[in-house]
Amino acid sequence: MEELFKTYNGLLLTLAYQMTGSWSDAEDAVQDVFLKVCGANQASAADDPKAYLCKMVVNRCRDLYKFARRRRERYFGEWLPEPVPTSEDEPLDFILQDELLSYATLVLLEKLSPAERAVFVLREALAIEYAGIAEIIGKSEVNCRKLYSRAKRKMALGEEQPVVAEPAKAAWIRQFVAALERDNTETVVSMLADDVVLVSDGGGNVFAAAHPIAARDAVSKFLIGYYRKSLRLEDGIRFEFGGVNGQTGIVVYSGARVDSVVLLHAEGSSVRGIYIVRNPDKLRLFASPPPFAAGTGSTGQQTSK
Repeated sequence: MEELFKTYNGLLLTLAYQMTGSWSDAEDAVQDVFLKVCGANQASAADDPKAYLCKMVVNRCRDLYKFARRRRERYFGEWLPEPVPTSEDEPLDFILQDELLSYATLVLLEKLSPAERAVFVLREALAIEYAGIAEIIGKSEVNCRKLYSRAKRKMALGEEQPVVAEPAKAAWIRQFVAALERDNTETVVSMLADDVVLVSDGGGNVFAAAHPIAARDAVSKFLIGYYRKSLRLEDGIRFEFGGVNGQTGIVVYSGARVDSVVLLHAEGSSVRGIYIVRNPDKLRLFASPPPFAAGTGSTGQQTSK
C-alpha cells in the first residue's frame, strides 16, 4: 500500500484536480480511493495498478463533479478553478506540472459533462491512448473518441485543431503590469486583443465582476479602475510573479494578505483571457509572506495610501 501511494499519489492528485477544478476536492477524492484500496483485496490492482487507481479516482471525481456543478449553479457570480502554486521555491506538493493543462483550458473544461471531461483530461493531460481511456471510464473506444470530439466542439476547438491555450510569457506579463502601475492606458489597451474576455471570481465574499467583461475598451477600463481603487487601500497593493498552474502568474498582495491571483492567456502578442481569482476560499494555498519574493523578479512595488 505504501509503495502504491508513493508511486501514484502525485499522478492521482493531478488527475483529480483537473477533473474537479478544486484542490480540496482532489485531496478528498484521492484519500477516499486509497482508503478503499487499503480496505480491499489489493490483488485487483496487481496487473495494472495505474489504470486501476485512475479508474477509481475518475469515478469518484465524476460523482464529486456532478454535485459540484449543482452547487455552482447557486454560486454568486462567475466560478473559476482554484489556482495552485507551482513555483520552484514553493511548489505544491505532488502536482505534476508536465501533466497539468493550462489554466485557460481548465476554465473551458467547465463546459463539459463529467464523462467528456474525464476523456479529455485522460487524453490531453495524461496522454493515455483511447483503449486505456475506455478501460478506465467503462465505455467503448468508439464512444471515447466521440466524447473527445464532442468535448472539443463544446470548447470551440476544431476537429483537427491542437489543444493549445498559451499562457502569456513572463516578460510580457511584467510589461503589462508595469503599464498598469504607470497608469499608461494606451499601452494597456494595445496589449489586449479586440475580443479579450476578463473573468473574476469573488464568490460573493469580495468584490468581483458578476459577469464576464468582454472587448478591449471595457476590460482596460475595468483593470485601470480597479487598480486606481486599490491605491486607496490602507496597506496599498503590490504584485509578485511566480509559478501558478505551471505558468507565470501574478499574486496580488495587500499588506501580508493575498488579495487575488491573476492568470493571463495569450494568443500571439495579445491577451485573449484574463482570470482573476479573489474568493479567499480559493487562495488558501498561497502563503504569506509572499512565496515568490526571492529570485523571481518581483516588482517589489509597495503602494501606500
